[in-house]
Amino acid sequence: MYTTKLLVLCGTLTFASGANAQALKYPFENPALPVAQRVDDLVSRLTLHEKVSQMPMTAAAIERFGIPQYTWWNEGLHGVARSGYATVFPQAIGLSATWDTDLIHRVGEAISTEARAKYADAIAHGNHRIYFGLTFWSPNINIFRDPRWGRGQETYGEDPYLTSRIGLAFVTGMQGDDPNHPRVIATPKHFAVHSGPESMRHQFNVDASPRDLETTYLPAFRATIVEGKADSTMCAYNSIDGAPACANDMLLKKTLRQDWAFPGFVTSDCWAVTDIWQGHKFAPDEEHAAALALRAGTDTSCGDEFKALEKAVADNLVTESEIDAAVKRLFTARFQLGMFNPPEASHYANITMRVVDSDAHRALALNVARKSMVLLKNENGTLPLFAGTKTAGTKTIAVVGPNAASLAALEGNYNGTPTHPVLPVDGIQAFYGQRAKVLYAEGSSYAAGASVVVPRTVFHTSDASDGEEGLSAEYFDNTQWRGPPVAKRVDKQVDFDWNAAAPVPGVSANAFSVRWTGSIAAPGAADYIFNVVLKTCNNREENQKETESYKVYIDDKLASEGDCDRSRGEIRKPFTVHLADTQPHPFRLEYTHSSPMFGGEIHFEWQPDPAVLRNQAVAAATQSDIVVAFVGLSPRLEGEEMPVKLDGFSGGDRTKIDLPAAQQELLQSVAATGKPLVVVLLNGSALALPWAKEHAAAILEAWYPGEEGGDAIAETLSGDNNPAGRLPLTFYASLSDLPAFEDYSMKGRTYRYFTGTPLYSFGYGLSYTTFAYKDLKLSTAALHAGDPLTVEADVTNTGSRSGEEVAELYLEAPQIPGAELRALRSFDRVSVAPGETKHLRFALDSRNLSTVDENGIRAVRPGSYTVFLGGGQPDQTQGLKGQFTIEGTQPVPR
Repeated sequence: MYTTKLLVLCGTLTFASGANAQALKYPFENPALPVAQRVDDLVSRLTLHEKVSQMPMTAAAIERFGIPQYTWWNEGLHGVARSGYATVFPQAIGLSATWDTDLIHRVGEAISTEARAKYADAIAHGNHRIYFGLTFWSPNINIFRDPRWGRGQETYGEDPYLTSRIGLAFVTGMQGDDPNHPRVIATPKHFAVHSGPESMRHQFNVDASPRDLETTYLPAFRATIVEGKADSTMCAYNSIDGAPACANDMLLKKTLRQDWAFPGFVTSDCWAVTDIWQGHKFAPDEEHAAALALRAGTDTSCGDEFKALEKAVADNLVTESEIDAAVKRLFTARFQLGMFNPPEASHYANITMRVVDSDAHRALALNVARKSMVLLKNENGTLPLFAGTKTAGTKTIAVVGPNAASLAALEGNYNGTPTHPVLPVDGIQAFYGQRAKVLYAEGSSYAAGASVVVPRTVFHTSDASDGEEGLSAEYFDNTQWRGPPVAKRVDKQVDFDWNAAAPVPGVSANAFSVRWTGSIAAPGAADYIFNVVLKTCNNREENQKETESYKVYIDDKLASEGDCDRSRGEIRKPFTVHLADTQPHPFRLEYTHSSPMFGGEIHFEWQPDPAVLRNQAVAAATQSDIVVAFVGLSPRLEGEEMPVKLDGFSGGDRTKIDLPAAQQELLQSVAATGKPLVVVLLNGSALALPWAKEHAAAILEAWYPGEEGGDAIAETLSGDNNPAGRLPLTFYASLSDLPAFEDYSMKGRTYRYFTGTPLYSFGYGLSYTTFAYKDLKLSTAALHAGDPLTVEADVTNTGSRSGEEVAELYLEAPQIPGAELRALRSFDRVSVAPGETKHLRFALDSRNLSTVDENGIRAVRPGSYTVFLGGGQPDQTQGLKGQFTIEGTQPVPR
């Protein structure tokens, strides 16, 4: 808003630039005044129309007061998203797998620091668009109650305590240490009881029991809001107990405002206010829906539904004072963020674009990826590579699988654009290339009917089959391939995410063209279904024109062309080409992009014969000493409300939890060569893979590991990184072990209520070393309700390698019908050298010692209790148990 310096002259506050000085006209302009006073002054000067104009997703400019437009919608789930290049950390489920709150706090700090830099740069260039603001709709702290939910990857897993601690660390890292001047505002979402199905979310009602609400669905929100002081929260699409979340008095009035004394603002999920009347039929029209949402406590709508509030005032559905209360909360946030102060006066004025994807932040992303790795199996010490029992003599490594060279499998969803993403096959090649030959074969698609990126192995930069793998790329700073290219390079494959980002330096993110040339050699004579995917056309910004187009030439003949505009959304246009031999054929792909807002996104994919790909992988395995198979899922198959309908996948959710058949057949085929098989999973949710558990030599869970994922995986396989991640969710053996997806009762779900035998338990994870626990001590064997309990013990590294151990403390309370079997109550990730002993200390307060009855009442209750301390749950690891009793009863606040 201001570009001048703040001065005090003769007691009068002024803004001055050079010799010119301008006295402040209104109190709200005065940074020396308290925020509440400034907000009251500004809102008192606004007309009803101007107030209401601040309440949709994009708050309108108020030119007579010099107030610029502001868009509330910004994303920062695991890196600043959708606003160009940024550090891309592991997906949220991977962040949780670190079980390291200090580390996640640092991630939040890094993300919000980059956000500040991007915001300052955007304001300096007059950019007030979506995704460049300071109010971030993260983290997603919904409970991942069922592995079928496609958005579970965005969460911190199935446990309310782990979710609350990771969420708390993220929120405080994002907002910073000064509550009066937050670095950004975090928005824990989706409040509340929200976890699919995606296809039903706009009209689905959850009748959650009082106990499930208090023990499972609300604790993480309470922690991030009461302890973490999050300044915002987002209400969900679904209804709870018959009332839509964004018009739900129990959630927004009683729980949030009354019980938790939340002073911040509430935003709706996108077009959730529309759902109040169209999906849930809870109101007759938009005007009444907007009024209900406002009166319940929703302050801004992601959408434009709140424009109806002006008429709602006229129709006596709401009062102007209710409008004032919401608008004041919104302006309080903007004033606290410093949006109405001179840039030089900002607490964060020294943050520049140099921090964005800086060396320090990339190093942090690598460290987080390392710590997120979960070793699920290591038969007879197969790993580390070159040192394990089956891999000491390795000279050739076969790298296979659809995720070995997938950019999407690094990024996850709600992601930024990485500058130098390290794909798994490239990480393996870079790390092991001096010690072993690396053979790569894609091996399979994700599932029957699913497209996968056309791999580098079919491309060459020339017409000769022995030319360099990949395509010659030319990048132009115009949309017609005119003049000399700004940059030339070799691109291994056409799989690019340039969302709001320039593809190369010297090229505008908003207008450019690319030409890829070389040859394509089919792995076998057949008809091949190709697919060019253009995604920029799918943006939601109003009144913007995006133009993207492509042409594909094979054998110098036009094979396919396409273009898009906003009305057509994402382009995905399959075309079939008959390749009669395996010889190189001239290939050219021309792509042009023009957008006033967004960078481009293009992916060249195919659906080849599964047997052809599988045979290539078997051939590579036959020539190798070990096979590393990168399998799992893709954020293009699991995610938010997606137009996906394949065997095992529907609308973003999964209908099966098994490893898809195409990938299972790949694993069995390469294993049949007799070579040791190491399975590396890249996925955002749990998989049932009993065959791999029985037959693979090793299994490593890598999640969607972020921009440094390839390096982190290579280091972990080698032993340079000793894995210590733990599962933040249960891996079930079969879908038959679970209740119906639509059933929100926690009975039979997650480790706290599941009575069956899981494939891999919540909290599970192996190491290349071993640990032993001893000398468990409780501060008392009997305590009165309301008193704390201290648990202490020692952990020793009994192996030959340095490593980290995650010490997990579980509480088993006196059993009452419907109660948890056990619950995580504390944890600590510690680094321990060989032969070293570290002392552990855990303090449990009344909340951690409490239980919840069927009426949802939380209290410390009398009886005999057991604590277990170890590297996992009692049924999966050696550890220590201790008993104590509690006398009396002590209520615990909601």
